[in-house]
Amino acid sequence: MRHAAPGLGLLLSALLGGPALAAAPADVPTVHGLALYGAPALPEDFAHLPHADPDAPAGGSLVRSAIGSFDSTNPFIIRGTPATGLTEIYDTLLAQNPDEPFSMYGLLAEGVRLDPDRQWIEFDLHPEARFHDGHPVSAEDVIFSFETLTEQGQPFYAAYYADVVDIRAVDEDTVHIDLADSKSRELPLILGQLPILPAHYWEGRDFEATTRDALLGSGPYRIATVEPGRRIVYERVADYWGQDLTVNRGRHNIERLVYDYYRDQTVALEAFKAGNLDLRIETSARNWATAYDFPALDAGFVKRLEVPDGQPAGMQAYVMNLRRETFQDVRVREALNLAFDFEWLNRNLFYGAYERTESYFANSEMAAEGLPSEAELELLAPYRDELPEEVFETPLPIEHPEGVRPRLARALELLNEAGYAVRDGVMTELDSGTPLRLEVLLFDTQFERVVQPLLQNLERLGIQGDIRIVDVNQYLNRLRSFDFDIIVGSFPQSANPGNEQRDFWTSEFADVPQSRNLIGLSDPVIDALVSDLIAADSREALDTAARALDRVLRWGFYVIPQWHLGHTRIALWDKFGWQEPFPTYGLDLHAWWVDPERGREIEARQRNR
Repeated sequence: MRHAAPGLGLLLSALLGGPALAAAPADVPTVHGLALYGAPALPEDFAHLPHADPDAPAGGSLVRSAIGSFDSTNPFIIRGTPATGLTEIYDTLLAQNPDEPFSMYGLLAEGVRLDPDRQWIEFDLHPEARFHDGHPVSAEDVIFSFETLTEQGQPFYAAYYADVVDIRAVDEDTVHIDLADSKSRELPLILGQLPILPAHYWEGRDFEATTRDALLGSGPYRIATVEPGRRIVYERVADYWGQDLTVNRGRHNIERLVYDYYRDQTVALEAFKAGNLDLRIETSARNWATAYDFPALDAGFVKRLEVPDGQPAGMQAYVMNLRRETFQDVRVREALNLAFDFEWLNRNLFYGAYERTESYFANSEMAAEGLPSEAELELLAPYRDELPEEVFETPLPIEHPEGVRPRLARALELLNEAGYAVRDGVMTELDSGTPLRLEVLLFDTQFERVVQPLLQNLERLGIQGDIRIVDVNQYLNRLRSFDFDIIVGSFPQSANPGNEQRDFWTSEFADVPQSRNLIGLSDPVIDALVSDLIAADSREALDTAARALDRVLRWGFYVIPQWHLGHTRIALWDKFGWQEPFPTYGLDLHAWWVDPERGREIEARQRNR
């Protein structure tokens, strides 16, 4: 369905200065992409994404590791442990350019119309779009996908798309979506991220049940092999309908994507060194500094990269579960923060590789610093009575004593103020006589050595701490039901945070199983600040709202912040090619390829393949 340029009704309204009338679809031009602010950087006739090489060869394989196990090929539901990489088989309405902060271009949708007042959006589906069985992708598939994911999928989808009022088919290839007056600038763009599922395939199937079937999609890869708990293999779709689209040229070059499962990262590292894996994203500073001294690297068959990352670092932290009575008092939470000695860890375990994370939006302009600006105060002032005075009166970053002894002394003072005292060597709540005891839940033994120094410092305060390591399935089950004291959790951030913040911080998702509100936050002030962030109508307003939210979260001491890097560490067998420079805002392995000659040489040297 095609539409002309803006029509007479819109023009007359503007000329007469009357109230803005809701724009009709026929009055709104069809465009090739959307940007959060301004226009997309790439013109309508762009040939390919800047970091992709349209002449890249096709073929070869990429074998990577996954940790733990899996029992399902449905990544969208609460039940089961899904296999890694399942999004490879699904196309979305729009595709993101990782070289821009947030711009989306046509994929399943060849054109899009957005109401100037952002009250509705329409997508025109590409007439050639097909699922892998040859069935056309239709407006009904888009509607089915939206309704199924928001009603039966993980809570994330209901949070992400909460401001959609209605969705309907204009015709077989056009979808119209009405939006609430939430002032969410990103909502039209994140609707473009909706994975489109085949309605005809799911007819008669239970979407909420786990499955090991090779599910049907429309993307560049299909599921080739499923070995539950051991391996999943994706193969490139030879007749993929979208291979010549500009967002895909030079991408999806590798023939087979393989994920082999290992018990933990230590075993996976040895598998990489033996040649059983092709590429590894290294998360351990110790491994990066000490574990890659082996013959294949010395001979030049393995290489290491550090790829700059322009995205905000987000927050990785020890997350305290507010659903536990132990963590209800902010003085207890601050005391636990004081027991964490990052400087010792960085010096003795991390080889000085990391920066301490202070902000929930670290490594970005959205991180709060100093005292609140006037713009921040406008957002915070209505809640002065509900917020601690430090939010308004004390600059960030929060100052704590530098040495571990004065830190622990201050922690002891806070615990005493909160009604605790040491009795027979044990920190005890005086009113109830209950010892202060906590458990850190893990699924990877690699992190145990990092947790132990924190527990040792807590022991010096008389706090009894334990580590519980469980398998991945049990860990996920406990996470879904929020059955933990402390976990190592993360709250990743993009350059343009928005609707996903509801799932992280708001009351609506505090008790929803498998939501990302791991902390259990239920605070009307935080709810309101999240709404301010989502409604930000400019880059400046977004930064201001993020800083205000960041400031309130930090003074709540809900987590013990850990550390971050400004780049991604990659170790790989040297058979891959890529185009430089790398995208600014995200690593895109889909734009890599296997060099045929180098691939043959490398694979001849890899063992046990």
